[in-house]
Amino acid sequence: MNKLTAKEEEVMRYFWDNEALFVKELVEMYPHPKPHINTLSTYVRALEEKGFLSHDTFGSTYRYFAIVSEDAYRNGTLKNVVKKYFQNSYRSVVSSLIKDENISVDEIRSLLDEVEKNK
Repeated sequence: MNKLTAKEEEVMRYFWDNEALFVKELVEMYPHPKPHINTLSTYVRALEEKGFLSHDTFGSTYRYFAIVSEDAYRNGTLKNVVKKYFQNSYRSVVSSLIKDENISVDEIRSLLDEVEKNK
């Protein structure tokens, strides 16, 4: 799966949250100062080229929609991080989180209990 820049991910969030949008609607959703419509059009076309968006045609305009879900992107990104930085070991990820005190042993136990209940 292609990686997204921070700005592309920001634009994708609008599509993940709102489904199909015209670029004009996308501009309206942004807080002030709003980006120029041409700027957002460029990002949207790039996201379509990367395979994250597709479009329906309405006359001479397009309504874009996500074809990669947020969950699929998140899972792909997580897998890439684990592969690149943790030698493909999820155990190493958890160990690192515990060592860096980002998660406690009690939180790990709680997660394990939760997983056991859902089996």
